[in-house]
Amino acid sequence: MRRSEINRALKRMEAFIEELRISLPPFCGFTPEEWDSKGHEYDEIRDNMLGWDITDYGLGKFDEVGFSLITLRNGNRKMQDRYPKTYAEKLLFLEEGQYAPNHFHWVKMEDIINRGGGNLLIRVYNSLPNEEIDRESDVTVHTDGRTYTVPAGTQIRLTPGESISIQQRMYHDFEVEKGTGAVLIGEVSECNDDNTDNRFNPPVGRFPEIEEDEAPYRLLCNEYPSAK
Repeated sequence: MRRSEINRALKRMEAFIEELRISLPPFCGFTPEEWDSKGHEYDEIRDNMLGWDITDYGLGKFDEVGFSLITLRNGNRKMQDRYPKTYAEKLLFLEEGQYAPNHFHWVKMEDIINRGGGNLLIRVYNSLPNEEIDRESDVTVHTDGRTYTVPAGTQIRLTPGESISIQQRMYHDFEVEKGTGAVLIGEVSECNDDNTDNRFNPPVGRFPEIEEDEAPYRLLCNEYPSAK
């Protein structure tokens, strides 16, 4: 992705969050220049990859496959003595026409919440013992206190305020219902590690390669300078 694309996407997400009258923690507003002066008091942000993130899944088609997000809080299973939180929280921003590919998590369970905007469609499948997609068996779904079953591959429709619980090894993808507009998604989960706990089917990447065509508006969560 070009840096200019990333900057536009982050500004668009920031503006949408403001429209919904949601406030972000101070570190989400730090400029790249401010990060140069931040010391070890902000190591939790660096070590746990809090803050802004962009993914195009390595496909180079961000407007079709990808989205913007912010990790607001997270623990760290590799450094539990220092960061003992067992939970994580994210905000994800999905424009109409964008798609998040099919995947499951081995470790974390998560709730996906429509925080505002359009309608979110989440397609669900069970997984087989060999970790492939089970395209036949019914899926047990938990949405806002309701438990029910649906055929494999059903898209669960979440209007603003509605949520779904995603169990470990449950395949899921998501997109915006056509004609309803962009969606701000909340994710509340167990401690999150995007480097090791995503099984995409078919396989894709996670972080984009960046072409520097202008200065960064915000640093991404894997770009922070070391504390001086």
